[in-house]
Amino acid sequence: MLDWIKNINKDYPEFWKEYLTKLEAKPSKFVVLSTETSGLNPNKDVILSLGAFSVIDDSIIIKENFEAVLLQYKFLEDNGLSNEFIIESKMTKMPEAEALEAFINFLGNAVLVGHHINFDIEMLNAALERLDCGRLKNEALDIDVMYRKLTDINDKQFSLNDLCEIYKIPKSDRNSSAEDAYKIGLLFLKLKSRLGIK
Repeated sequence: MLDWIKNINKDYPEFWKEYLTKLEAKPSKFVVLSTETSGLNPNKDVILSLGAFSVIDDSIIIKENFEAVLLQYKFLEDNGLSNEFIIESKMTKMPEAEALEAFINFLGNAVLVGHHINFDIEMLNAALERLDCGRLKNEALDIDVMYRKLTDINDKQFSLNDLCEIYKIPKSDRNSSAEDAYKIGLLFLKLKSRLGIK
Protein backbone atom coordinates (compact mmCIF):
# COMPACT_ATOMS: atom_id res chain seq x y z
CA MET A 1 0.00 0.00 0.00
CA LEU A 2 1.17 3.55 -0.65
CA ASP A 3 3.09 5.15 2.22
CA TRP A 4 0.99 8.30 2.25
CA ILE A 5 -2.20 6.29 2.82
CA LYS A 6 -0.64 4.64 5.88
CA ASN A 7 0.34 8.05 7.23
CA ILE A 8 -2.98 9.89 6.82
CA ASN A 9 -4.21 9.18 10.33
CA LYS A 10 -0.81 8.54 11.89
CA ASP A 11 -0.44 9.98 15.36
CA TYR A 12 2.89 11.80 15.20
CA PRO A 13 4.77 13.05 18.27
CA GLU A 14 3.79 16.61 19.25
CA PHE A 15 7.13 18.17 18.20
CA TRP A 16 6.72 16.67 14.71
CA LYS A 17 3.20 18.09 14.33
CA GLU A 18 4.56 21.53 15.30
CA TYR A 19 7.38 21.14 12.76
CA LEU A 20 4.88 20.34 9.99
CA THR A 21 2.89 23.51 10.75
CA LYS A 22 6.07 25.64 10.56
CA LEU A 23 6.61 24.46 6.98
CA GLU A 24 3.51 26.36 5.86
CA ALA A 25 5.49 29.63 6.09
CA LYS A 26 8.25 30.75 3.72
CA PRO A 27 11.77 30.06 5.13
CA SER A 28 13.50 33.14 6.54
CA LYS A 29 16.88 31.55 7.24
CA PHE A 30 19.31 28.83 6.28
CA VAL A 31 20.66 26.22 8.70
CA VAL A 32 24.12 24.83 7.92
CA LEU A 33 24.45 21.31 9.23
CA SER A 34 27.13 18.70 9.72
CA THR A 35 26.76 15.25 11.25
CA GLU A 36 29.30 12.74 12.47
CA THR A 37 28.08 9.20 12.03
CA SER A 38 29.19 5.69 12.89
CA GLY A 39 29.33 4.80 9.19
CA LEU A 40 27.77 5.45 5.79
CA ASN A 41 24.70 3.20 5.88
CA PRO A 42 21.53 4.99 7.10
CA ASN A 43 19.85 1.60 7.65
CA LYS A 44 22.34 0.36 10.21
CA ASP A 45 24.53 3.30 11.29
CA VAL A 46 23.66 6.12 13.71
CA ILE A 47 24.39 9.81 14.20
CA LEU A 48 27.08 10.38 16.83
CA SER A 49 26.99 14.19 16.82
CA LEU A 50 25.19 17.11 15.18
CA GLY A 51 26.44 20.63 14.65
CA ALA A 52 24.45 23.46 13.07
CA PHE A 53 24.35 27.25 12.77
CA SER A 54 21.72 29.65 11.47
CA VAL A 55 22.58 31.84 8.50
CA ILE A 56 20.44 34.94 8.22
CA ASP A 57 20.95 37.52 5.46
CA ASP A 58 24.68 37.17 4.85
CA SER A 59 25.84 36.25 8.35
CA ILE A 60 26.47 33.10 10.34
CA ILE A 61 24.64 33.70 13.61
CA ILE A 62 26.99 32.18 16.17
CA LYS A 63 24.44 32.61 19.00
CA GLU A 64 21.89 30.58 17.02
CA ASN A 65 23.59 27.22 17.04
CA PHE A 66 22.88 23.61 17.82
CA GLU A 67 25.56 21.19 18.98
CA ALA A 68 25.07 17.82 20.63
CA VAL A 69 26.66 14.43 21.07
CA LEU A 70 24.03 11.71 20.80
CA LEU A 71 24.24 9.04 23.46
CA GLN A 72 24.42 5.89 21.36
CA TYR A 73 25.77 3.51 24.02
CA LYS A 74 23.64 0.55 22.90
CA PHE A 75 24.73 0.90 19.26
CA LEU A 76 28.40 1.19 20.24
CA GLU A 77 28.17 -1.77 22.62
CA ASP A 78 26.28 -3.95 20.10
CA ASN A 79 28.98 -3.25 17.51
CA GLY A 80 31.98 -3.59 19.81
CA LEU A 81 32.93 0.07 19.44
CA SER A 82 34.50 2.36 22.04
CA ASN A 83 32.40 5.04 23.70
CA GLU A 84 35.52 7.12 24.40
CA PHE A 85 34.31 9.77 21.92
CA ILE A 86 31.17 10.35 24.02
CA ILE A 87 33.01 10.40 27.36
CA GLU A 88 35.73 12.82 26.19
CA SER A 89 33.46 15.24 24.34
CA LYS A 90 32.73 18.55 26.03
CA MET A 91 29.60 19.07 23.93
CA THR A 92 26.08 18.70 25.33
CA LYS A 93 25.18 15.01 25.51
CA MET A 94 21.61 13.88 24.81
CA PRO A 95 19.75 10.65 24.08
CA GLU A 96 18.96 10.33 20.36
CA ALA A 97 15.22 11.06 20.76
CA GLU A 98 15.84 14.21 22.82
CA ALA A 99 18.56 15.46 20.44
CA LEU A 100 16.38 14.96 17.38
CA GLU A 101 13.44 16.76 18.93
CA ALA A 102 15.69 19.69 19.93
CA PHE A 103 17.26 19.79 16.46
CA ILE A 104 13.88 19.72 14.66
CA ASN A 105 12.69 22.58 16.90
CA PHE A 106 15.90 24.50 16.04
CA LEU A 107 15.59 23.76 12.32
CA GLY A 108 11.95 24.76 11.82
CA ASN A 109 11.26 25.58 8.17
CA ALA A 110 14.83 26.75 7.37
CA VAL A 111 16.59 25.74 4.16
CA LEU A 112 19.16 23.08 5.10
CA VAL A 113 22.71 23.54 3.81
CA GLY A 114 25.49 20.99 4.01
CA HIS A 115 28.31 19.16 2.30
CA HIS A 116 26.82 16.08 0.64
CA ILE A 117 23.64 17.07 2.50
CA ASN A 118 21.59 14.19 1.11
CA PHE A 119 23.57 11.81 3.31
CA ASP A 120 22.89 13.94 6.44
CA ILE A 121 19.20 14.06 5.54
CA GLU A 122 19.01 10.29 5.07
CA MET A 123 20.70 9.73 8.45
CA LEU A 124 18.25 12.15 10.09
CA ASN A 125 15.30 10.49 8.33
CA ALA A 126 16.38 7.04 9.54
CA ALA A 127 16.61 8.37 13.12
CA LEU A 128 13.24 10.16 12.81
CA GLU A 129 11.67 6.93 11.59
CA ARG A 130 12.71 5.30 14.86
CA LEU A 131 10.65 8.02 16.60
CA ASP A 132 7.57 7.36 14.42
CA CYS A 133 7.98 10.66 12.58
CA GLY A 134 7.88 11.38 8.86
CA ARG A 135 10.77 12.46 6.67
CA LEU A 136 12.32 15.94 6.66
CA LYS A 137 10.53 18.26 4.26
CA ASN A 138 12.92 21.23 4.23
CA GLU A 139 14.50 22.47 1.03
CA ALA A 140 18.21 21.64 0.91
CA LEU A 141 21.35 23.01 -0.74
CA ASP A 142 24.66 21.19 -1.12
CA ILE A 143 27.85 23.27 -1.22
CA ASP A 144 29.61 20.66 -3.39
CA VAL A 145 26.81 20.89 -5.98
CA MET A 146 26.84 24.70 -5.71
CA TYR A 147 30.59 24.81 -6.35
CA ARG A 148 30.35 22.43 -9.31
CA LYS A 149 27.50 24.50 -10.77
CA LEU A 150 29.56 27.68 -10.36
CA THR A 151 32.65 26.16 -12.03
CA ASP A 152 30.75 23.97 -14.51
CA ILE A 153 32.54 20.82 -13.29
CA ASN A 154 30.33 17.76 -13.55
CA ASP A 155 32.74 14.83 -13.43
CA LYS A 156 34.20 15.30 -9.95
CA GLN A 157 33.08 15.68 -6.34
CA PHE A 158 34.96 17.89 -3.90
CA SER A 159 35.63 17.08 -0.27
CA LEU A 160 35.06 19.67 2.43
CA ASN A 161 38.86 20.02 2.72
CA ASP A 162 39.15 20.57 -1.06
CA LEU A 163 36.60 23.38 -0.92
CA CYS A 164 38.22 24.94 2.15
CA GLU A 165 41.57 24.92 0.34
CA ILE A 166 40.08 26.48 -2.80
CA TYR A 167 38.48 29.29 -0.76
CA LYS A 168 41.39 29.63 1.69
CA ILE A 169 39.39 28.73 4.79
CA PRO A 170 41.87 27.79 7.54
CA LYS A 171 42.12 24.18 8.63
CA SER A 172 41.59 23.30 12.25
CA ASP A 173 43.09 20.57 14.40
CA ARG A 174 39.78 20.19 16.20
CA ASN A 175 37.48 18.03 14.13
CA SER A 176 33.86 18.20 15.21
CA SER A 177 30.46 18.46 13.58
CA ALA A 178 30.12 22.06 14.80
CA GLU A 179 33.54 22.99 13.39
CA ASP A 180 32.57 21.44 10.04
CA ALA A 181 29.18 23.20 10.10
CA TYR A 182 30.96 26.54 10.60
CA LYS A 183 33.28 25.84 7.63
CA ILE A 184 30.24 24.84 5.54
CA GLY A 185 28.63 28.14 6.59
CA LEU A 186 31.66 30.16 5.42
CA LEU A 187 31.76 28.30 2.11
CA PHE A 188 28.02 28.72 1.69
CA LEU A 189 28.26 32.51 2.13
CA LYS A 190 30.98 32.68 -0.54
CA LEU A 191 29.08 30.45 -3.00
CA LYS A 192 25.68 32.01 -2.24
CA SER A 193 26.86 35.49 -3.27
CA ARG A 194 28.56 34.20 -6.42
CA LEU A 195 25.45 32.25 -7.46
CA GLY A 196 23.10 35.11 -6.57
CA ILE A 197 21.08 33.10 -4.02
CA LYS A 198 18.96 35.32 -1.74
